[in-house]
Amino acid sequence: MSSREHKKNVPAELTIGLITVSTTRTAEDDKAGQWIKKQIAKEGHETVFYKVVPDDAEIITQIVLGALIKFAPDVLLLTGGTGVSSKDVTIEAVRPLFKKELTSFGPIFAQLSFEEIDSAALLSRATAGIARDTVIFCMPGSIHACRLACKALIFPEIGHLLRHIKES
Repeated sequence: MSSREHKKNVPAELTIGLITVSTTRTAEDDKAGQWIKKQIAKEGHETVFYKVVPDDAEIITQIVLGALIKFAPDVLLLTGGTGVSSKDVTIEAVRPLFKKELTSFGPIFAQLSFEEIDSAALLSRATAGIARDTVIFCMPGSIHACRLACKALIFPEIGHLLRHIKES
């Protein structure tokens, strides 16, 4: 079966959680988070959870687990904390929760980023995986990176991904 055929019978309305990882942003000035929330609605999906959390691995893990248990979203999007500085701990906090990792997300995102920002794309450690039947995407916190990831990769495929997850 082709990918087009697979995409014909995908869920139309999804529940999506959103977590911004930042010690400097608030919900009011989180441009990337606000843009993603608008995009979720534009795509016909529902934001069931939104929170800004500090760059602290333990807190990130607790919030992610709490969101998975309480809201059971189809998708959980995390922005921020994917860089290379010592404070960037989103990947370390989330990756252990994955029962499967979507290993192509990071490299494809890096390639798309490279086409736009050249070698600075090396600084991102974007990743994705599946935990408790929720697809989790961890992407950089800049609005430009979020737009790129959401428009080029995440929203075009999340229904398809969820169809496969829910089948098993």
